[in-house]
Amino acid sequence: MNYSETIDYLFSRLPMFHRIGAAAYKADLNNTIALMNQLNHPESKFKSIHIAGTNGKGSTSHTLAAILQCAGYKTGLYTSPHLKDFRERIRVNGEMISENEVIQFTENTNNFIEQVQPSFFEITVGLCFDYFAQQQVDIAVIETGLGGRLDSTNVIHPELSIITNISFDHTNLLGDTLEKIAFEKAGIIKKNTPVIIGETNSVATVFQQKANECGSEIYFADKNWTIEILNQSTDFLEMKVERLGQNFSLRNQLNGRYQTKNTAAVLEAIIQLRKKGWEISDKAIIEGFENVKSLTGFKGRWDVLQKNPMLVTDIAHNEAGITQVVEQLKSTRYEKLHIVIGMVKDKDISKVLSLLPKKAIYYFTQPNLPRALPVSELKQQAEKLGLNGNEYETVSLAFSSAKINADKNDFILVTGSNFVVAEI
Repeated sequence: MNYSETIDYLFSRLPMFHRIGAAAYKADLNNTIALMNQLNHPESKFKSIHIAGTNGKGSTSHTLAAILQCAGYKTGLYTSPHLKDFRERIRVNGEMISENEVIQFTENTNNFIEQVQPSFFEITVGLCFDYFAQQQVDIAVIETGLGGRLDSTNVIHPELSIITNISFDHTNLLGDTLEKIAFEKAGIIKKNTPVIIGETNSVATVFQQKANECGSEIYFADKNWTIEILNQSTDFLEMKVERLGQNFSLRNQLNGRYQTKNTAAVLEAIIQLRKKGWEISDKAIIEGFENVKSLTGFKGRWDVLQKNPMLVTDIAHNEAGITQVVEQLKSTRYEKLHIVIGMVKDKDISKVLSLLPKKAIYYFTQPNLPRALPVSELKQQAEKLGLNGNEYETVSLAFSSAKINADKNDFILVTGSNFVVAEI
């Protein structure tokens, strides 16, 4: 098989959560453990950092990877989902895994795939860990896919664990209360392994209890760091950061105002890594923040694609994510606001829509996948909440219409789903 045929095989042969939703979710680690046995335990052959959370996992993962690269370490990075190319999920020093590596791994594990029938995510984790072991990375930043306790990535024993935050998402799988969701995320906390919590909230006791059970030190980043926004441009978010009376300035290439929360988690992680003997200079921190997009290929988080009119994509798709985007809009100047939005079926649609500004022109659409919420249903629910606009059968049609209608001083936001942004 060539690369295109290999990807088609993986996409069609294995159940994919991002395409079909809960039916692809395997609520145990049996397949992953079997795959690790088959591959001679690659997960034990490299150092790692494990990251879970409802929002901010991607930003935190990419920023940490960028800093570790700048510190001179050969750094693996595993994230999901991808936006355009499957290989975005697996990188070493910012470079995507080669097409040939994907082909070879799929051919070598074909019998396992046919016999065990793992999920798409399970086989992708196997590919990633096998590749990182072969590449002999110094350290890998591993982002969970869903939850934590039963996530396929949760077979590693990391240098430290990070939980960015907890809010409502995937409630049909992770639980319908913050405590239940926190319990699942806390599953990545390992024995005698430091854990960092990005945002302290009402479920902090869940993490504290799990850390106590594991004999692990726990650090609440937002209690240790004070972060003030000095200036925001389309290119950088300039911040003043302070810890224990010492302060310095940072320029973050991820320029969403909500990045202040992820910044605290990243900086606390660096402190804890230094304690464990990792040599990470202040210069590496500064360079990593300033060049995170360039170093890692990160996209889709308050991503400014053009000016006049301003065009921004953001993959916010749940209550907490949309809340942050709306806050960012309040500090942004424009004449008219155009919002291209599409969502998937298994989200709390009404809560997300209720947060969006009513004084905007909406372009309702649907991503091209089975899990997509039909555009007619999205528009119907939106209108009940006072959001008005037209519906478009494809993302490209909605996007084209927004660009045609927007004047140079207007603002176009594309949001609601990873998959809408991916098509843009």
